[in-house]
Amino acid sequence: MTRQQLIRLIKEKKSYLCVGLDTDPDKVPEHLQDFKDPAFEFNKEIIQATQNYCVAYKINTAFYEARGAKGWETLEKTAAIIPTSHFRIADAKRGDIGNTSAQYAKTFFETMPFDAVTVAPYMGEDSIRPFLDYPGKWTIVLGLTSNPGARDFELLESGGMAIYERVLQTVSRWGTPENTMFVIGATRAEWFEKVRRLTPQHFYLVPGIGTQGGSLAEVSEKAMNSDGGILVNVSRAIMHASQGVDFASKAAEAAASYQREMIPYAEKISAI
Repeated sequence: MTRQQLIRLIKEKKSYLCVGLDTDPDKVPEHLQDFKDPAFEFNKEIIQATQNYCVAYKINTAFYEARGAKGWETLEKTAAIIPTSHFRIADAKRGDIGNTSAQYAKTFFETMPFDAVTVAPYMGEDSIRPFLDYPGKWTIVLGLTSNPGARDFELLESGGMAIYERVLQTVSRWGTPENTMFVIGATRAEWFEKVRRLTPQHFYLVPGIGTQGGSLAEVSEKAMNSDGGILVNVSRAIMHASQGVDFASKAAEAAASYQREMIPYAEKISAI
């Protein structure tokens, strides 16, 4: 999906909601446990229930990799049923020496039908370049995260600027706003003003809304640009809106609620 297609999709649906599929088999409702692949049945119903309200889905691969071959099967089946009209993110946080990263890129961009993959920038340009070299695909680089450990490295100063600022500034020169996004956590909304000054045209993938306590209104006001420029990920607050047989309808209600809150901000998008 190109940048223009993504912007158009956000404008048409008046939504920049990304639904996270961090599917823990232990939290799949009881009535689905008799299926051969309960996690897939759960994902299928969540996707069917929420697709009218979101523009993207993000699969956190750790929840599938932990189950070995069966988990990978669920991952591949889930990726295959996400509508091609939606932006498909593999939240894999890869990043290694060049030839290894090339194989990771092939995994998610050739073997599986993802539009984007998250990567860690610690090892530098050669660890990210193989992802950037795929036409029509997106590399989502960890920028400023909301976990407590962000203070260990991301917020340290280096040459008069925080390391996360140096990451944003440097990585933005490796790619372009057409193929590079950044992960920016939502729990410190005031930081978006500085982040936006450093990367005025880039899209951000924003976790931390919902269960983690981030404010959708604050993030929307501080992080959006004329293209929209953000995808707000919500996982648990939608996936686990109910643990009962009504889990899908409750997920739809939760997704619709987030989408309604996004409408006035999405209507301000002027690009295209």
